[in-house]
Amino acid sequence: MDIDSLVARINELARKQKSTGLSEEELVERAKLREIYLGNIRNNFRQQLDSIEVVDDDKGQGHQGKLKH
Repeated sequence: MDIDSLVARINELARKQKSTGLSEEELVERAKLREIYLGNIRNNFRQQLDSIEVVDDDKGQGHQGKLKH
């Protein structure tokens, strides 16, 4: 499932929750979709952090790659 359809389904379930409420199956589906979405956000953020280059102004040397978290 691509990110656009994932967000669309999450939003659809949110609208239904506000209007009529969700069944148990829909609550489970919403929780799974949210976890998939958050996992995607975490992975993208981790990739951005891993690609950051730290430059030491005193020595002019750079460091790229894994940093201690």
